[in-house]
Amino acid sequence: MKLYTKTGDGGSTGLYGADRVSKAHVRVEAYGTVDELNSAVGLARALGVGSPGPETLDPDLEYLQNALFDLGADLATRQESPYGKNLSRIDAEDVAYLEALIDRYQEGAPPFTGFVHPGGTPVAAALHVARTVARRAEREVIRLAHEETINEHVQVYLNRVSDLLFVMARAANQAAGVEEHAWLVKGRR
Repeated sequence: MKLYTKTGDGGSTGLYGADRVSKAHVRVEAYGTVDELNSAVGLARALGVGSPGPETLDPDLEYLQNALFDLGADLATRQESPYGKNLSRIDAEDVAYLEALIDRYQEGAPPFTGFVHPGGTPVAAALHVARTVARRAEREVIRLAHEETINEHVQVYLNRVSDLLFVMARAANQAAGVEEHAWLVKGRR
């Protein structure tokens, strides 16, 4: 089987369920951004190989990557599609699981006193990049929800993903002994 099908050469793509839409359709933008988020999480995982601390993050990041594939499939399948029965849609239990992860990482983190510079270790910096992609994915999903019916849990889940990635970045820095730097208004000290 060849990787290329040539069916998208004219600028359209197939949703799960055989509907064809423009590659610029807001639904494709939403699940495409989730795919980008998944790749950013993968980069953070790759950077963590052999680094102090990130080995404890890896199982949770692997869970997240699998969940993001589910979320992408959810977005690629219209709510009314009969093909929806073939996939695992994001639900309230998934959101609760992320909230438990956030709480667990937050318990071990230094007190949060405000905005911190994205960065620190390569792993933490990559997690911050992933966090910003998660925020963009959330905005794309909100845009899609203004046009079509979507699974209500997807937007909430993406909101929690960005929070999780933030606390994981803090955990990676803390495990490596890297100090976070707070935002200084207009660079004042």
